[in-house]
Amino acid sequence: MTDEHFRGLERAYSAAPVTRWMGSSASVGDGRATVTLPVREDFHHAAAAVHGSLYFRALDDAAFFAANSKVEDVLVLTSSFHIQFFRPVSAGTLRAEGRVVHRAARLVTADAELFDQAGTLLARGSGTFAISRISLSELPGYSDGR
Repeated sequence: MTDEHFRGLERAYSAAPVTRWMGSSASVGDGRATVTLPVREDFHHAAAAVHGSLYFRALDDAAFFAANSKVEDVLVLTSSFHIQFFRPVSAGTLRAEGRVVHRAARLVTADAELFDQAGTLLARGSGTFAISRISLSELPGYSDGR
């Protein structure tokens, strides 16, 4: 895999409207990815902690981009994802670290862990990602930096 592929995935991540709204960012390498997400109060549920959907998004994104780092021509798609929640968080920056654990002909399996800014493990997840027929070059930002 090439650095340009990794940078293209990072640009595609940044180009997504939901990414801009959340204020998250991604760093992609060979079989790994890190997603960071600054916590905002509008991410809180009624008990004043970050809603689990944000945990999911960070974990899924980290595992997804780790998986897609191993596939240079087409997009992978999340086909299943399992999460274990350990601790709540209300402030700071979340960091999800994803890594590929298995690659088969049509599926990639990747795990991710979510940490607070002190390095405390908050949650972990495992996903299976199907290799699609959607060209990465179709993604905004992937090929041309837009």
